[in-house]
Amino acid sequence: METIQSDMQVLADSEQKNKMQSDRYNKFVACISPKTSLTKSLLHSFVFGGAICVLGQVLFECFLMIPNMTQKTAMTAMLMSLIFLSILLTGIGIYDNLARVGGAGCFLPITGFANAMASASIEFKTEGLVFGTSVKMFSIVGPVIVNGVVWSSVAAILHYVITMII
Repeated sequence: METIQSDMQVLADSEQKNKMQSDRYNKFVACISPKTSLTKSLLHSFVFGGAICVLGQVLFECFLMIPNMTQKTAMTAMLMSLIFLSILLTGIGIYDNLARVGGAGCFLPITGFANAMASASIEFKTEGLVFGTSVKMFSIVGPVIVNGVVWSSVAAILHYVITMII
């Protein structure tokens, strides 16, 4: 009986010590974490996301000036150009710095998706072409494709139901 009480006391002391360490760690993290302003973050996201969209529009208009270029082809060329620029800037280490400042404005357009794939490929290239680059790249792409298919299907079903009702 005495050993059980002793073991319970050791367990209680251990839990109290873990809680104290956890509290100290949380205070430490709060002290060293950078303080961010919501307004400033939103403004940066708006400006950077808007700049990417303006660049896309400028590229689209430039591609339309090419003789015999259709709108569909110009749109495709613009998207390919934005993806290429994103991957290039990721490869030379600039996109991550832009994304630190621009936040969601850099991650939500198609350029953010290209950056995520390129970053994973670059980070895991030492593990080989198949098990490093390809596996990590597609582990990022998979959830995006699944969510895209699921939510676009939900939207299509809702659209169908609403048009049937109206």
